[in-house]
Amino acid sequence: MPTKTTKMNMLLPLLIVVLHLASKTVICFDQPNACTETSFEISRMTDSMQSISLDTINNWKHDGADAEAWEMVKRKGNQFMVNGRPFYVNGFNTYWLMILAVDNSTRQKVSDVFQQAASVGLTVCRTWAFNDGGWRALQKSPSIYDEDVFKALDFVVNEARKFKIRLLLSLTNNWQSYGGKKQYIKWAQNAGLNVTYDDDFFTDQTIKNYFKNHIKTILTRVNTFNNIAYKDDPTIFGWELMNEPRCESDPTGSKLQGWIQEMAFHIKSIDPLHLVEIGAEGFYGPSTADRLQVNPNSYAGQVGTDFIRNHQVLGIDFASVHIYPDSWLSDPSPEAHIQFVKRWMEAHIDDAENTLGMPIVFSEFGVSTKNGKFNQTFRDTFIGTVYQTVLNSTRRGGSASGCLFWQLFPDGTDYMDDGYAVVLNKSPNTASIMSVQSRRMQSFNSRCNWNCRWSCRKMSEIDETLHYDEL
Repeated sequence: MPTKTTKMNMLLPLLIVVLHLASKTVICFDQPNACTETSFEISRMTDSMQSISLDTINNWKHDGADAEAWEMVKRKGNQFMVNGRPFYVNGFNTYWLMILAVDNSTRQKVSDVFQQAASVGLTVCRTWAFNDGGWRALQKSPSIYDEDVFKALDFVVNEARKFKIRLLLSLTNNWQSYGGKKQYIKWAQNAGLNVTYDDDFFTDQTIKNYFKNHIKTILTRVNTFNNIAYKDDPTIFGWELMNEPRCESDPTGSKLQGWIQEMAFHIKSIDPLHLVEIGAEGFYGPSTADRLQVNPNSYAGQVGTDFIRNHQVLGIDFASVHIYPDSWLSDPSPEAHIQFVKRWMEAHIDDAENTLGMPIVFSEFGVSTKNGKFNQTFRDTFIGTVYQTVLNSTRRGGSASGCLFWQLFPDGTDYMDDGYAVVLNKSPNTASIMSVQSRRMQSFNSRCNWNCRWSCRKMSEIDETLHYDEL
């Protein structure tokens, strides 16, 4: 690889040409007859520079562009920003990446899923940065970690960067899968603490300290592949406090609210640069009684979450919402599902814009094709509805900043399919829908900002050419 000095020495003739031609351009404006001489000089000097490799110059140009583009994602009002430009997300979930990266025989699957995601323009992946107790545990007991598993997570982060994919890393689970809050309760009980219920996770100070130590360990981890601390790595899009937190023992929401406040502050005290979100499903709670009717059922308003109140916590940078009508609704008809999706999304987009003033990401959405109720055709309609609803907001500079479908699988991982998996080469129509959405969102990422006085006419024209009727 050429050194900086070598690059400068090789680029010096190019700089001289640029300066010389600039002076000739002035002459051409003042003395029209000199234009012929200028054209001849351009040709002569260009020929004399053939020894400089065009590929080399292009590589340097792209290296510089990549380095400039790969900066931390920030928030400005209700938008994500990178390098002062809007950053809209079309992404996916693949929760198991760390686990498969542990074993060299399955590590290639991680690279495969990133490669396939990149092929259809997906730019953000949500995955687990935890495995609490059990098989291939990252955290074997409080503050005791398996270095081989940690190196697997290092690999995932480093590999994502190679494919220009950013990671939304979740820090623990509300559910028992991969340990979650139930495992923290077991650890506390084994240590002699008088805790009984899973929801003690949110209130017991010892357990909260266990989790805070885990947060600190993850954020301050120095990647063994690239020597970059996680808290300094732009590859990480943001931190998620917990996958789908619920505190059903307290329908008022106060216990969970206090926990969110404490943990958001803790993360920001260690890593003030990365974005933070809750991981919530989006259920409305008692602070907004008028919104309870938007919930998919009455039970959803009694699980201890409160969408508006939770996301008003200092340190929470954007709102998260999940969409699972096939699990939430009693009406099995496809029409009911599509109507609910639109109503659910539009209500949350409106609240993100007009009440919270922050971006919103629909960080999980999917339909299972396993139980026979829905087929791939309906799944494509469902995905298209989510994409179009996001786009309706994006086009006017609204708060909808993207979505992450659940979930992307590479070939050979069918044994882990929960019914929601999409294998792109087996679902070409789904892949086409995703690719079109990625191009549309990317066109908005090319805008300088939503208040651009040039009105971004060129990008608007590009966007108008990308319609779903292409498919």
